[in-house]
Amino acid sequence: MTEALDLSAFVQRLEEGGCRIEFAVEGVKDAAAIHAIEHALRALPGLTKARVNFSEQRLLVEWTDGVDPASIVERVRALGYRIYPFSPRLREEDVEASQARWLLRCLAVAAFAAMNIMLLSISVWAGNVSDITPETRDFFHWVSALIVLPAAAFAGQPFFRSAIRALGRRSLNMDVPISLGVLLALTMSVFETLRHAEHAYFDSAIMLLVFLLAGRYLDSAMRRKTRSYAANLSALRAPTASRIDADGTVGLVPAAALRPSEIVLLRPGERAPVDGIVVEGRSEIDQSLVTGETAPVPVGAGHEIYAGSLNFSGALTIRVKAAGGGTFLDEIERLLDGAIHEKSAYVRLADRAARLYAPVVHSMAALTVIFWLIAGASVHDAIIAAIAVLIITCPCALALAVPAVQVVAAGALFRAKIILSAGDAIERFADVDMVVFDKTGTLTLPELGVEVDDDAPPGLVERAARLALASHHPLAAALARLSRAQAPVADAQEVPGSGVQATIDGAEARLGSPGFCGLEADAARLRLIHPGASLIAFRHGGEATIFRIRQKLRADAASVIAALRRRGLAIVILSGDADPAVRSCALALGVAEWRADMRPGEKLAFLAELKKNGRKPLMVGDGMNDAPALAAAHASLSPITASGLAQAAADALFLGDLLGPVDAVLDVSRRAKNLMRQNLGFAVVYNMVAVPLAVAGLATPLIAAAAMSGSSIIVTLNALRARGAARAIAPGGAPAAARSASRLNEARP
Repeated sequence: MTEALDLSAFVQRLEEGGCRIEFAVEGVKDAAAIHAIEHALRALPGLTKARVNFSEQRLLVEWTDGVDPASIVERVRALGYRIYPFSPRLREEDVEASQARWLLRCLAVAAFAAMNIMLLSISVWAGNVSDITPETRDFFHWVSALIVLPAAAFAGQPFFRSAIRALGRRSLNMDVPISLGVLLALTMSVFETLRHAEHAYFDSAIMLLVFLLAGRYLDSAMRRKTRSYAANLSALRAPTASRIDADGTVGLVPAAALRPSEIVLLRPGERAPVDGIVVEGRSEIDQSLVTGETAPVPVGAGHEIYAGSLNFSGALTIRVKAAGGGTFLDEIERLLDGAIHEKSAYVRLADRAARLYAPVVHSMAALTVIFWLIAGASVHDAIIAAIAVLIITCPCALALAVPAVQVVAAGALFRAKIILSAGDAIERFADVDMVVFDKTGTLTLPELGVEVDDDAPPGLVERAARLALASHHPLAAALARLSRAQAPVADAQEVPGSGVQATIDGAEARLGSPGFCGLEADAARLRLIHPGASLIAFRHGGEATIFRIRQKLRADAASVIAALRRRGLAIVILSGDADPAVRSCALALGVAEWRADMRPGEKLAFLAELKKNGRKPLMVGDGMNDAPALAAAHASLSPITASGLAQAAADALFLGDLLGPVDAVLDVSRRAKNLMRQNLGFAVVYNMVAVPLAVAGLATPLIAAAAMSGSSIIVTLNALRARGAARAIAPGGAPAAARSASRLNEARP
């Protein structure tokens, strides 16, 4: 019977009329893919918008009427992309995106005003020591006021609103002294302009807002990126399932409505909507969510299968074990959320520092006013001294001490093909005392490699590779890359669960499992010799061979492991792959400590135990099953080929096929942390010297602003020394110690 795909629960009704639905799309790699999807969808009558967001792997579609959302899914799947609907609930990421746009507008306004104000201020500063007339100076001050006052009123909203909310709760945060300092500086600047004074402080106020807004926008952008990738995990859940009722009929039902012991049908190409036990059928599945191993795993009656697993070849009948929120996929999401929450200790520490900073600064400013009033100074002079204290104690140098080094170090890492995705990652990378590696896709290359016997005839290999073009199986796809032909063998037929067959030059050719090709005895011998390899057989007439397919070690893996050991770091391999494959990889790399068959929760528990014992592990992994461990580790790193969820959980990503960036990131980070300490030390000394001068009335607000800017410049110049860390890195992103390593790639994982 024909089943209708009902996606009405995912459709949003627009206020202005029409409908909208949003999907997650897997496999969008370039602009050509985006164009193909958008062009194909715009051909559907009634559609008003079809837009692919490359960075978030999202597809947004809008239409007026008469469009069935299922036709959108069919059109995209026909292009070869996997597509999953999103729930149309109001997501927190939408709120954060709106907040980020608002911060960016505030930053743009503040920066535009600051650029213009600095031109006017330089003229006044120069004129005060030369021949500027009072009338010209007043004119420049009033022009500055006309620019800064509306700009500060708009750009300062994030701080003003936060300060008002804090005061409404009868508490203090960092935004209270910032807001007070900005407002007092602006008020006194207008007052000084009315008095025809030489100095006004419009430039100090607006530049302070620029510095602080830039930091807040970058922090917001980082959080949004993490949330958008993590949201795609939910999209891996199949929204519907084909339930087999007691009378044998098949009906399409929401996956969340399934109950334990019910029976569902899983067709080739579908993702499992539930955790369950296979009752009938044979197939191969991708269970990389659980093990991280991308090679297909054969399953039959009695085997366990998890929600999100992709079925490749044969139809399976599955008895439901868990559905809705109790699946293994939900467990991964809960583990990830819990692990990310552990890192909030940094946020709590910053909040405590803010609560301490605000009352201290307010008390100092208030005491300064009282001191000068008691000393006989005028109210005007006492307030000017207090403003100088607020400005000079503004934590710009302190705030820049770490971010400035982070920016420069991030540039050095980028030149080494490493992209940071967490603000405090550099400090944590610098503290690492051991490295924990995943195997598949991390120590090994993500693509499968084909091993061919030396005595295999080249013509036989070419025929096998050309026949492989007709198969959708991942092992066949690896073999197909060896083919020089562009088109598959004509009239090839795929036999579900076995392989593909065709007639070549008048003789039957078969490609698939060793049993399908009559080579089971040879395969049994090869499995003993090469325990970590997947086997695919080919027979054509009287000729036959068996190809070994597996992932190869990255070219510099052995030398990078050796370089990490020279740093005094312990090395561990944690993998969800089978024992023989992990053992072989560990032996090839000389790693003594390794674990196989590890699930996400077990990896997470292993890292938690390490941290409990005082260790600071760096986790390097690439799969969705690694995401909780990546989030929980002291620091984490993923290849750019990693799953979206692993990328979101990792502190940094590295490009290319070499493992050298793992060593490079430690090099740069340790140098950068030393510079951060130097900057923090300078900021503390600056405040110890400058604050007493401001309290003593020896620093006007203008001098305070200059001192504050000068301290920021010194901190920034020192931070530029982090660029030198890139010199120790080889051009390809690998440290010098790893350049001569490639021959060890032939070691078999």
